[in-house]
Amino acid sequence: MTSANAMSNFQDQLILAPMEGVLDPLMRNLLTQLNDFDLCIVEFVRIVDSLVPRHVFYRICPELRNLGITPANTPVRVQLLGQDPDWMAENAVRAIALGSHGVDINFGCPAKTVNKSKGGAVLLNSPQTIFDIVARVKQAVGSQVKVSAKIRLGFNDSDLLKENIDAIQSAGADLLTIHARTKAQGYRAPAYWHQIGDLLEQKSIPWVANGEIWSLDDALICAKQTGLTNFMLGRGALALPNLANTIKYADQAMDWPTLCQLIQRYSELELSGDKSFYYSSRLKQWLRYLKLQYPGAQQLFDEIKTMKNKQDIIDIVQRLAAQDIASLA
Repeated sequence: MTSANAMSNFQDQLILAPMEGVLDPLMRNLLTQLNDFDLCIVEFVRIVDSLVPRHVFYRICPELRNLGITPANTPVRVQLLGQDPDWMAENAVRAIALGSHGVDINFGCPAKTVNKSKGGAVLLNSPQTIFDIVARVKQAVGSQVKVSAKIRLGFNDSDLLKENIDAIQSAGADLLTIHARTKAQGYRAPAYWHQIGDLLEQKSIPWVANGEIWSLDDALICAKQTGLTNFMLGRGALALPNLANTIKYADQAMDWPTLCQLIQRYSELELSGDKSFYYSSRLKQWLRYLKLQYPGAQQLFDEIKTMKNKQDIIDIVQRLAAQDIASLA
């Protein structure tokens, strides 16, 4: 099977993953303009023991002020992270009222600070708690609202993977994303896609595969090992900005001159927005991913890595973009 002939397999769902920091509203805007994503999951809203103020939802997901869609009309879904079923349910209701297209529940965050406060991946050690949270949220938002959940293979190991999947499905979730590594494995390659495929007979709702999908070839291998054709893209979508469409339509990977223009556009939007204070750190963070695919991104990163003045950085970006545009003439 060739990559081009395989495209008919990838017409289910491609989801843009939440990533704290760099995958912010601006980046969601750019990536959903470049790709036909079916859904964006936004950075999590941390739930402890209260109803989170509306302004926090709007800060994390400003698309809620635009009918819950990006400027490219891609729907967004608020993600909640917490351990108390009742407060998770109360905040899920608020997210829907504000315009979120469904609610996603985070059971996969590996951050130590989150896990110490009994949120994220640590809950993979307690299938009953996972069931209680999903069931309570689903009951609160109603049968017409989509509730999704994201998990890892487990915390230290995958011994409870089957139980966690059963807890989520039996609690009434509509979609399950599985990151093919444990919390202990973090983001270290490889992803263990085959462990998802080993449990495929258990699937009673749509599943989404996540982890180490950097190219069309990776998606093909992942599909073969998992039996799934739904993918969530995170770091790979940052490293190759049109990754989703290379998977969905066999588009050619974005070339360096085109990427230079995109970086320039990103810079202009970042500097004109209300988060320009973070511009230099955000750009450098993005370049750390881009350099995995583009040697030119490494060179740009090396040139600006010690710089802090925004205008000096934008001057270099504009000069680089102009040079590469001229090279195409």
